[in-house]
Amino acid sequence: MDAITLAAGQTALLVVDVQERLVAAMPSALATRMLASCELLVETASRFALPLFVTEHYPQGLGPTHPSLRLRLEATQPRPRVVEKTIFSAMGPPEIPRALAQSSVRSVIVVGMEAHVCVFQTARELVRRGYSAHVPFDAVASRDPDCRRVALELLGRHGVQVTTTETCVFDLLGDAKNVHFKALSRMVKELPMG
Repeated sequence: MDAITLAAGQTALLVVDVQERLVAAMPSALATRMLASCELLVETASRFALPLFVTEHYPQGLGPTHPSLRLRLEATQPRPRVVEKTIFSAMGPPEIPRALAQSSVRSVIVVGMEAHVCVFQTARELVRRGYSAHVPFDAVASRDPDCRRVALELLGRHGVQVTTTETCVFDLLGDAKNVHFKALSRMVKELPMG
């Protein structure tokens, strides 16, 4: 499989630090769009049984995962374990790299916050380790939109696939005859636009 293609049997989703206090610090429209995109990608991961990883950065200070996303995650079977961290890269805690290494995953969709810190360092580390990292621009946020823009530009120039939530969903679907097409395409139509 090439670096730009997502295949259900070889793709994981990594949700990085979508936490209550961090979401509250984001520009409102950006936070709304990011949450909706993350929720759609979690639903997609659930329907395709993709490995799903969730991190929380210093939850004592930044709070737990945002309630709307937490509800979507709790409906996922098996329910993903939340990995607490203080290292900025989600590849820092050993549980996630170990689980990825033991799987058939070649591509990882990385979503969350902040785009220029934890998402940036996570995607960079995934590429260093030989994975294809896909970062949907509409599923990541930073307090400063310029920081988000610069992070996405840097990642794109250094081997990360900067993409969209809709592109990820339809790449995994592959065919309008897919059993999940109707439900997921309905959710795609409900995504907020920029």
